[in-house]
Amino acid sequence: MNSQPYTQTSLPKTASLNLKQIIALYIGSVLGSGILLLPGLTAELAGPASLLAWLIMSLLAIPMALTMGFLSIKLPNAGGVSYFVSRAYNPAIGSLVGYYFLLSAIMAVPVIALTGAGYTCNAFGLGDTARIPVTICILTIGLISNYLGMKLTGQIQLAVVVATIGILVGAVLGSIHSINLTNLTPFLPHGWMSVGHSATLIFWCFLGWEAISHVTEEFENPRRDVLKGTIIASVLISILYLATVAAVIGTHSYGPGISEVSLIHLIGIAAGQYGMYIAGFITLFITIAPSIAYIGAASRLAYTLSQSGSAPRALSRISPRFLTPVGGLYLLIACFACILLVYSTGIVSLATLIQIPNATFILTYLGGSAAGLILLKDNRLGLIVSGISFLLTGVILLFVGWAIIWPVLVTVLWWIYRKITILDLQNFYKNRI
Repeated sequence: MNSQPYTQTSLPKTASLNLKQIIALYIGSVLGSGILLLPGLTAELAGPASLLAWLIMSLLAIPMALTMGFLSIKLPNAGGVSYFVSRAYNPAIGSLVGYYFLLSAIMAVPVIALTGAGYTCNAFGLGDTARIPVTICILTIGLISNYLGMKLTGQIQLAVVVATIGILVGAVLGSIHSINLTNLTPFLPHGWMSVGHSATLIFWCFLGWEAISHVTEEFENPRRDVLKGTIIASVLISILYLATVAAVIGTHSYGPGISEVSLIHLIGIAAGQYGMYIAGFITLFITIAPSIAYIGAASRLAYTLSQSGSAPRALSRISPRFLTPVGGLYLLIACFACILLVYSTGIVSLATLIQIPNATFILTYLGGSAAGLILLKDNRLGLIVSGISFLLTGVILLFVGWAIIWPVLVTVLWWIYRKITILDLQNFYKNRI
């Protein structure tokens, strides 16, 4: 790393994504594995009152989405939040935030794929031995689609998201006949604190807006479509979440042994004996979409960090044919392989892996919100939503617990690389003299 003025280079534009594809990218990046796990888990934690927590978080997530949208309009760049922070403060802080997001995505994508693979194996009776092969298939689809370019990625994402929405809507509508209002009582069985705790868990269902900030350069018309796509996507996501949670609670598809697979149970109610197979397919769609989004964001960020001197130069390699960041994709392949190898040994459980990237994701949002307070001073609404997002993510950060260890380790890694590269530069210039 050096102390020269910030010159982060972005990738060549390879696509012109239209509004439909943009909405699909947003929905695909946000509507992830949380819908598989959290409706049942939060219902078990807070009872029917968990629906209030989902409603509150649906509203509070809007400022976070709008903050990323306003910043993406003002400064479209493959560096995403890292670029925003660099422009608002300085390149050093920006590169650190870039490290936070990059290593969050490196951990999160295999977790998303493992979660979906577990659901799929359960649905088709494949057993846990098939979990790793199915996970590899999900990751491979994400990697190949990003290697071939954003135009194809946008088309795949659109198809995946349409299928996901269709299946979720079908599950909710098909279970209406089994909803019993008596399942709404007692409404608050575990007190208001349980609702607050549920809200902190639900926060992870609304992550993903930051990932699309890395690909806004590929939009046909960012100034016209970013906010429109953000608003439409956030409304659709909130409706899908609330409808699914209401159906889970109304049919009492939660409790011991059911909560972690509440969606399978719900689809079983809607589709009878074929419900398990439908559930298996839906989990593939739900986990492929965010995997594609986060792989694209992480590989592009690796490229821009390398170009600015904040990461090894090998990561700046791009495909001469597709103009895609193959250096970043190679890094992800290596990291994904290591994570799956560690998971396969049984040393680290999926529950532990899920919690590791939480704090770095929050710090990424915190950095983006702080950048918005500086860069959006000429935009009153942008300034307001940035302030709300900053306060919200700051409060959520207080609840991460032991997961704060991960950003500490990331910061140490970043500091070591910074020291090594600065020393190399000093020796280089000394030898020249």
